[in-house]
Amino acid sequence: MATKRISDEPAYVLHRYDWSESSLILEVFTRHYGRIALVAKGVKRPTSSFRPILLPLQPLHLAFGGDAEIRTLKAAEWMGGHVMPTGDALMSGIYLNELLLNLLARDDPHPGLFDVYGNVVQVIASEHGEALEPALRAFELLLLREIGWLPMLDAQTMTLLELDPQQRYTLVPEGGLRQTNASDRASLSGAQWTALQRSLADGAPFTATLRACSEVMSELKPQLRALLNYHCGVTTLRTRQMMIDLQSL
Repeated sequence: MATKRISDEPAYVLHRYDWSESSLILEVFTRHYGRIALVAKGVKRPTSSFRPILLPLQPLHLAFGGDAEIRTLKAAEWMGGHVMPTGDALMSGIYLNELLLNLLARDDPHPGLFDVYGNVVQVIASEHGEALEPALRAFELLLLREIGWLPMLDAQTMTLLELDPQQRYTLVPEGGLRQTNASDRASLSGAQWTALQRSLADGAPFTATLRACSEVMSELKPQLRALLNYHCGVTTLRTRQMMIDLQSL
């Protein structure tokens, strides 16, 4: 059987593992094939042309082939656009990658989510820090919706009753959206949840959801964090723990 070769595929490197003294295994997010694993042979050698290209948060076009679970990288081209983020922006990008590695199955295409990821990377790489937090919240919402783990945000999950615009509601991992009780530390009004639902259904969902998130960031963040941790099966994601440790220093 002829080995299938894919060329000129838009992609981002999510993570890299040592495979041998000279080679790496790459976890890659591609537009048309989803998350895949590639072996990059000889990439660690000083003379490798791939060495300065295969970096996270950089837009790439890749060629690869093979029918095994781990395919072989054939070519890589940097598509330009921005330099490597640093500081908090870099940590935010690593956080995005950790979410994708934890929540996306291999070989499951999500072209719309790939485009959203590219939009967030552009925000991360820019110097507009005020847009970073809303962009992260927008990505979290769109990721959860894409993989089917976000309930409808304009109705109570268990009863399917419409939200009262003035009432407060909380998003909880095992119960979806419900009326806020005394033990809940964060909540949004029915009107705010409904606005988020409308933004997700917009024709340009990233831009619309970013705007909606900018109005409710402080209350939305802990609720999404709890939901993401629940589905990732952890109490704290590694990236967040790293940021906590750095701040403590």
